[in-house]
Amino acid sequence: MVGIFYAILGGAFITLQGVANSRISQNIGTWQTATLTQFTGFIAALLIVIYIRDKGWRKLRHVRAIYQAGGSFAALIIYNNITAIHRIGVTLTISAVLIAQLALTFIIDSNGWFGMEKKKIKPPHLIGIGMMIAGIVILKL
Repeated sequence: MVGIFYAILGGAFITLQGVANSRISQNIGTWQTATLTQFTGFIAALLIVIYIRDKGWRKLRHVRAIYQAGGSFAALIIYNNITAIHRIGVTLTISAVLIAQLALTFIIDSNGWFGMEKKKIKPPHLIGIGMMIAGIVILKL
């Protein structure tokens, strides 16, 4: 249940960040906004790490290089979300983002990529994604 709570908070913050970034980018540009967002996110995370003081940051050198690049995806996420929000609005952007996330997670799970346990995709999963896509079509109308 706690995991669901964090997922809901994460989703809310992603939406709030997308809207804020969209507004900021109108004044300074999309890549500049991505830079500002990444920098302020880094500062916030660093302050939290310093405050918590669990010494976990020393384990960074054990992280595989391919996974260290994960943070760089955030710049692309921010850019794409800002651009989408400008063109299709917040609701359709977040809806499409969620479907893309689910579709890719199904592919990752079914293939066992990134050390994940392989999971079989079942018809209800596909029906769920189909219903979400139908929802976007309805929202677009």
